[in-house]
Amino acid sequence: MEQIGDQIEINASPEGQPPLAALPIVVILGRPNVGKSTLFNKLTGSRRAIVGDEPGITRDRIYGRAEWQGREFALVDTGGIIPDDKQLIPANILAQARTALEQSSLIMLVVDARAGITPLDEELAELARGINKPVFIAANKVDSAKLEADALEFATWGFNEVFPVSAEHGSGIAEMLDRTIELLPTNPAREKGKQEIRIAIVGRPNVGKSSLVNRLVGEQRVIVSPIPGTTRDAVDTELSFEDNQYRLIDTAGIRRKGKTDLYAEKISVVMARQNLEQADVAVLMIDAIEGPTALDATIGGYAHEAGASLIIAVNKWDAIEKDTHSTSQYERRVREMMKFADYAPIVFVSAKSGLRVTKILELARRAYDERSKRITTSELNRFFERHLEQPRATTSSRYPLRVMYMTQASTRPPTFVLFTSSRSPKAKLHFSYERYLVNRLREEFGFVATPIRIKQRRK
Repeated sequence: MEQIGDQIEINASPEGQPPLAALPIVVILGRPNVGKSTLFNKLTGSRRAIVGDEPGITRDRIYGRAEWQGREFALVDTGGIIPDDKQLIPANILAQARTALEQSSLIMLVVDARAGITPLDEELAELARGINKPVFIAANKVDSAKLEADALEFATWGFNEVFPVSAEHGSGIAEMLDRTIELLPTNPAREKGKQEIRIAIVGRPNVGKSSLVNRLVGEQRVIVSPIPGTTRDAVDTELSFEDNQYRLIDTAGIRRKGKTDLYAEKISVVMARQNLEQADVAVLMIDAIEGPTALDATIGGYAHEAGASLIIAVNKWDAIEKDTHSTSQYERRVREMMKFADYAPIVFVSAKSGLRVTKILELARRAYDERSKRITTSELNRFFERHLEQPRATTSSRYPLRVMYMTQASTRPPTFVLFTSSRSPKAKLHFSYERYLVNRLREEFGFVATPIRIKQRRK
């Protein structure tokens, strides 16, 4: 990351980078609406944390990777803390922040230089002092010389350093980072050759997405409550299982259009869909008690369109009465609701009890391998001879069309190109022919849990 004027440019870390858990940790701490998420996004070069004028948007602790002068460190954005608030979500935000602080190598206490010292700032300063770690004061929203002088009043707290900064414009950030890397322990050596499988966990609000993450990692990593919409940011968690590396992305619950009123929830849904675009595997969680709904099918459609491999996890399976036919009957209901995703395996789990939750990771590993599969030209030629060489009724008789040959253009998801001949540039393969082709490809080559893309080109 290099400073260019008042702007900060983040250089992406090369492949083979060490996992976040192995890096020194810097925790961003502060009361609501002082600019913690803006600072986090600036330092990580991303828009991972939601930013808005509504106080208390960030709730879970959000992890990111920052680099400065060739040194990497993990950055943690905590929720806006009100120490004495006993309500469920604020109390959980404080618990999440305490966990991050205990793991930290350095604390960045963010304050609003325009507002000056507030009683809540002083409470958080005492909290940081009790952790016995180095503490920097990031006096934010400094965009004038007068405010820069005013920011120095925070030096009365007696912490290591006070840095007047503007998270929005980038001023003062370089000086703070220079000092940060001086205090942090040396980075671990980079690990070579380990691939990370990105799993986006999606679904309606309150189907158990956060509970699943917590069960898999064995700790209260994400806030869980009966209040719909508790998760807002997409929360990343690294996990190692059977010598494979996973990144679990707990996304916000996706509601029907018109049912999302708050700004933060609207942005959460947009970010959930963006995370599907970047995921290798999507785990669609369905509430076994409520049964599959049209909204479940819509969310599954988002994953299908994004090209992510898809696993359907029916949660709360321990909470319903069952007989010998329950599993097959429920699976039939899901298949009828999501005919487009007949390739997606269905697993019946309980995030609460741990029933079959590791099966999700095993399926994700297999799905990742299948979506990365490339079929050789010789294998495709033999496949073509068996299934596609003879002319078929693929279009209207007015514009006959014939498939000449096919090739695999890309993986993740597997994409095949059919080269065709026709007198009309508008002639297209019939959807039933594409469905026939996809079914034959699955029979021959597998592609478990993975959508297959078919493209057409005139020869």
